[in-house]
Amino acid sequence: MAWRLACAFLACLLATPAPAGAVEHPSLFGTSETRSDNMKPFTKWTTVIERYRSEQSLEVAPCAQLGALKCRLADWRRFLATLEGKPRYEQVLAVNTYMNRRSYIEDLPNYGVPDYWATPREFLTRDGDCEDYAIAKLLSLRNLGFSADDVRLVVLQDMNLNAAHAVLVVYVGGKALLLDNQIKQVVETSQVRHYRPLYSINEQFWWLHKPMQQLSRALP
Repeated sequence: MAWRLACAFLACLLATPAPAGAVEHPSLFGTSETRSDNMKPFTKWTTVIERYRSEQSLEVAPCAQLGALKCRLADWRRFLATLEGKPRYEQVLAVNTYMNRRSYIEDLPNYGVPDYWATPREFLTRDGDCEDYAIAKLLSLRNLGFSADDVRLVVLQDMNLNAAHAVLVVYVGGKALLLDNQIKQVVETSQVRHYRPLYSINEQFWWLHKPMQQLSRALP
């Protein structure tokens, strides 16, 4: 019920149509999707991107100036450097494995608030929860040259666990690949049946998702 109410709320935000120019991809997890460029409601997302950009200078700072834990930023940058020029699918696999080594910790014990979206610096030094894995993977791939159109953070409902979840989807070679802290391997989204997307988002647009069955029932 909460998922349906959230969908109804987000549908009201689609009054501002997105301009032409974004790359169109196959829809995710068997859903229809509607695109918008109205990013105002997604303050956690826009704020974490802004914070990340303000922290980028720390990625090249000497470890001695930052402290031992913050050297993980330098380790991350060295790791990304080893992937430069490699095939995209290989880069995706490596980034997923690298970030999934971090420990899962919920926001309340980690940050003292119920929901906090972390930058890669925060995630690599403090670990994090599902959207933190997805954000770190997304920004890793963006640093490797993937375009904004190639990646989406997807907020969804895990129907098996009856819980909200967040993952990264990456488009490579016409396929939608799932990078998920709950699934060790990288798989195509078409192989996963227990996820129901609420919305997906990148730096340019967001998409409202509705089940295809819901769409077909509405047709005459």
